[in-house]
Amino acid sequence: MFNKWAVSSYQLATDRPLSKWVVWMPVLATSAYPFFLNAFHALVTSGGPDSNLAPAELLLAIVTMLAVFAIPVMGLALACLGIDRRNNTAAQLKVRRLALFIICAPTLYCFIGVNLIMAGAPVPDEWFWVALWIGIGAFLSRDGRGVEESIRPLRALAAWRVAHGIAGAIVLLFIAFHLFNHLFGLAGPQAHAQVMEIGRKIYRSSLVEPILVVALLFQVFSGLRLAWNWSAVGSDNYRIFQVGSGVFLAVFILGHLNAVFVFARTYAGIETGWDFASGDPVGMIHDPWGIRLLPHYSIGVFFIITHLFSGLRGVMLAHGASQLKANQIWLGGAVFGALISLLIMLGITGVRLF
Repeated sequence: MFNKWAVSSYQLATDRPLSKWVVWMPVLATSAYPFFLNAFHALVTSGGPDSNLAPAELLLAIVTMLAVFAIPVMGLALACLGIDRRNNTAAQLKVRRLALFIICAPTLYCFIGVNLIMAGAPVPDEWFWVALWIGIGAFLSRDGRGVEESIRPLRALAAWRVAHGIAGAIVLLFIAFHLFNHLFGLAGPQAHAQVMEIGRKIYRSSLVEPILVVALLFQVFSGLRLAWNWSAVGSDNYRIFQVGSGVFLAVFILGHLNAVFVFARTYAGIETGWDFASGDPVGMIHDPWGIRLLPHYSIGVFFIITHLFSGLRGVMLAHGASQLKANQIWLGGAVFGALISLLIMLGITGVRLF
């Protein structure tokens, strides 16, 4: 399977006909995403919430969860293929933007699920998801030939980048507190709630909350505008990562705002505290719907931090820092992001360190 994909990927950089499998293989893999989650949930709950898994069940559970995380990794890898060219084709651009969409699978699945609940849709989330991706595959594979097109000059979009950075600085204050707050989950729901109440006095105030929401929405809009611009041409893998993580975070932010303001506050009339985030009293892992939040949150936290370090890397390079130093800073940020994500997910799934 990998060899067929590699051959198809090579065709992206040539004038040969584009194999439809370069679209259909990642589309079909992404359409299976909910079923990997369902399989993991079935395995870990097969003997009840307090039972221990047999070695074979544990191994299968690990494999299925790895398959879940492999979907956005596949999207990122696909986005990084064939990026060092002086000319693009319509097919290259199509596949690159498909790849960016695949990266968003974990957060997009949550977003769709929340809206299907509010819509009272009789169709299971899984089959809506499959139909969506089959439709995407059919649309993108209509023309199997890549028509050579010269790259349009990349627009600098300096004003957009500056505005995106300013809005990001405003949002960063909230995000830093939010992540700090979630780390208190390692001490239990009560400790988390006590810290959260301190922050809510500020970010839920009538003055701050509207500014924060507008800044978040502007981050989404400006970020997608920049991503659309930069995805039109090849770049280095660090830039592709920045664009891919940014697209994920755009969907993540929209989904988070929708879940909090529309679903929780308006539709369900519930509080968005620890129980809402963790799936209590059942728990995120043992809840058949809530299990989708595990990759949604963990990748989201990782991308929040690494996206910031990707921006920092760009600023460092623009101000004369060596590429080696900038890359080392980025790598340190990625390790830090993975650690924070792991600690938050341990706390939210029931691990208590103190």
